[in-house]
Amino acid sequence: MFVTDVWLMASLRRYRFWYLRLLIAGFVISGIAAAGPRATLETPQVVQTEKPLVCVHTRLIDEVWEWKIQRSLQLVREMGADTIVEFFPWAYIENTKDQYDWASADRIVRHAENQGIQVIARLGFVPAWARPDVEDQNSTLNYLPEDSYADFADFVGDFAARYAGTVNRIIIWNEPNLAFEWGYQPIDPAGYVRLLQAVYPVAHAANPDIEILAAPLAPTLEPNGSPNGLDDLLYVEQLYEAKMSDYVDAVAIHTYGFTDPPQGEPAPDKLNFRRAELLHDIMTRYETETKPVYITETGWNDHPRWTKAVRPAQRIAYTLDAYHFVEESWPWVDKMCLWAFRFPAPTQSYPDNFTLVTPDFQLKPLYFALQAYARGWERNAPLWLPPPASDS
Repeated sequence: MFVTDVWLMASLRRYRFWYLRLLIAGFVISGIAAAGPRATLETPQVVQTEKPLVCVHTRLIDEVWEWKIQRSLQLVREMGADTIVEFFPWAYIENTKDQYDWASADRIVRHAENQGIQVIARLGFVPAWARPDVEDQNSTLNYLPEDSYADFADFVGDFAARYAGTVNRIIIWNEPNLAFEWGYQPIDPAGYVRLLQAVYPVAHAANPDIEILAAPLAPTLEPNGSPNGLDDLLYVEQLYEAKMSDYVDAVAIHTYGFTDPPQGEPAPDKLNFRRAELLHDIMTRYETETKPVYITETGWNDHPRWTKAVRPAQRIAYTLDAYHFVEESWPWVDKMCLWAFRFPAPTQSYPDNFTLVTPDFQLKPLYFALQAYARGWERNAPLWLPPPASDS
């Protein structure tokens, strides 16, 4: 080995510690740069809208970076929607019994409040400790044994108390008429009503202003005895027979257009936008006083290869026509929330074509069309043109 080589090796050994520290610091700085700016709160904002019917379902709970939550909610506000639906999983917050991690939920609620946006919270997903059969291969995050109803009710009460005044509407569960969403247990409308019965008094004791919303049902034609689920019209009838009305303050509905225009006639054997009317007809037969109705998922898809999708131009036209139709014909609907505003990452499949904004914050034409509708610009400019850059 030459003298210069020996000197070089000695120098590397002497300074390698500092070299490694600099290398690690470089990776950290690069990571911070990639993550973007810190999400400091703005001056409190107010949503400017002429159409309070407009609402979107967000997917913020799985965001890693807080600035993306903030940016998503800024775009919701700028579009003219004053309400979001967001999922807050029980399993994320109380992963260990009586030990809570509210950080992710807090930052969503904090930024929504800062943007002047109301939150409808959907609660679900069962932590492992509340699933005694967790080792069973059929035990999923949607599996809630009846023995754990009281534990879930306690969580709902804690959630309602923590966010009283900022989150005053809570949806209990999601699409329990599907086997997957009911943890692959036998479909059981009466069992779902018993869950509501456990939750309702606890939530109201925690926050007297809370509204408990019955879970929206999946639009499906599955017959009695199907292993996959149960027709939503049959299921909702059984909910009311089991006295659901005594344990809810409002009702959530999922209704999708698929390939039909929003004016397409409803029928019990057909899935389209106006199927919501059939659900509402059943509701009014059992209700002595009509409860508020929130459409918490709806919309059309424009994926080029999905058989239930429409063309991009049709998607825009159908969505706007649906809002006009509801304004004129469904006075019983308080909010109509599109699925979905934006996903944290691409799904690489047809669900991406339900969104209004891409994961990297590219605004789709439908976003601008809805902004024009919600903020009253529709009368003054073509819907396909974005607003002036200075007008947010």
